[in-house]
Order: sequence, then structure tokens, then C-alpha cells
Amino acid sequence: MKVVNSLKTLKKRHKDCRIVRRRGRVYVINKTNPRYKARQG
Repeated sequence: MKVVNSLKTLKKRHKDCRIVRRRGRVYVINKTNPRYKARQG
């Protein structure tokens, strides 16, 4: 899991990425390609 400066750039990299907010943290998760994971906050 990487912490990226901007989660929006990570979302642009793959079409199945979705941004999820859990417990005040922002996550990028991807079901089809689990390599794209990120956390912010």
C-alpha cells in the first residue's frame, strides 16, 4: 500500500479505482487490480 501525495492522480490511473472514506481516512481501493491501493490521512 502506498501513500500518494494526491489520491486523484491514483484514481486516474485505473478505471476501476474508487475512493472510500473510512474512519476519517481516505482510501483508494480497486477490486480488479489490488495493486492500486492508497491511504491518506
